[in-house]
Amino acid sequence: MVNLYRRNGRPRHRVVVTGMGVLTPIGNSLDAYWEALLSGRSGGAGITRFDASNFSTRIACEVKDFDPTSVAEKKEARRLDRAQLYALGAANQAIKHAETNFEKLDRDRCGVVIGSGIGGIDTFEKQHQNLLNQGPGRVSPFFIPMMIVDMCAGMVSLRYGLKGPNYATVSACASAAHAIANSAHIIERGDADLMITGGSEATITPASLAGFCSARAISQRNDDPEHASRPFDVGRDGFVMGEGAGIVILESLEHAQKRGARIYGEILGSGMSADAYHITAPAPQGEGAARAMKAALLDAEVDPTQVDYINTHGTSTGLGDIAETDAIKTVFGDHARTVIANSTKSMIGHLLGAAAAVEIIATIQSMQTGKIHPTINLDDQDPKCDLNYAANEIVERPIQTAISNSFGFGGHNSTLVAARFEENGS
Repeated sequence: MVNLYRRNGRPRHRVVVTGMGVLTPIGNSLDAYWEALLSGRSGGAGITRFDASNFSTRIACEVKDFDPTSVAEKKEARRLDRAQLYALGAANQAIKHAETNFEKLDRDRCGVVIGSGIGGIDTFEKQHQNLLNQGPGRVSPFFIPMMIVDMCAGMVSLRYGLKGPNYATVSACASAAHAIANSAHIIERGDADLMITGGSEATITPASLAGFCSARAISQRNDDPEHASRPFDVGRDGFVMGEGAGIVILESLEHAQKRGARIYGEILGSGMSADAYHITAPAPQGEGAARAMKAALLDAEVDPTQVDYINTHGTSTGLGDIAETDAIKTVFGDHARTVIANSTKSMIGHLLGAAAAVEIIATIQSMQTGKIHPTINLDDQDPKCDLNYAANEIVERPIQTAISNSFGFGGHNSTLVAARFEENGS
């Protein structure tokens, strides 16, 4: 029996989450990541990838203790960019978590969409140095394929022989949210049975750091990196660069049930908008963010009062945190004072194009456990950010429906709506 339903006047397949995998600055597995979030552990520390002593910011949230040869043979691991290695690592975890055996599935109907804001910038910088220092003959033949953003999705598709829809989304810090939303749409309309989706980013490099330093977008709390990311706090002075990957396995409900998969949650809908205002600053009062949230709730046919939890974009920037707070008030009205929100970035920093993926995974884990992780370092809450942001402590409550926000440079806004799975749901 094909499990179709009608929402907003059109038939759709229900989209469920059957697997999750992460590589983050606070844990390289789903269990380690979730345990660290609940314990309020910060991934902030001094940069080790290169000598950052001459930079105004010398801290970041790096992935730690990751062995590239755990996901690729030594020769391949040397030539792949870290963004692709992270994508392979998180995808491998998610596939195992979903107990997926592609030998028994129709690979023509299994696809991959993985977002990245910047892609293989580490490869770009190193090969550019080869060009300048040693000439064009020393530039790697793998330079172009290992630099381009779509190769995270391409490598996962190649690794598992998946021949369904395959591409990348590039929308700055909304990249992974757009990847997940697009993957859900592909399944909803019946163009695939299973999608591997999420985001990967590895931008802790000299050029990236220099650019963000010059833009004055990142924290300079160099002597106290564990407390540098402090969303909604009066003392915030910019975001902390992060890196890593998050991957979720999405399937149509009937496909998941046919193979006996465990279901961890459901993607009910998504919304997207553009600020059309400024290349980096959010629109006043979070007008564009509010439209994305409204569109997502409309798509999911969810009333704002039904939302129990908001995983915010919450970057720890002066304008961004206020704009998102204003947007939540606009969308949720009086319920904004009741709903619980938090910021995963307070612990892992900002994973840029991968942020939405690891954050929707935290959201699903909260729905599974009834535990909302704390927003750490929220010691002196900004009066303009006056909602319940789970300051420094876990909040326990049943969660049926939640949203996750992601907003990017360029005015890209995206909101995902997720829910606990119920057999007789939507």
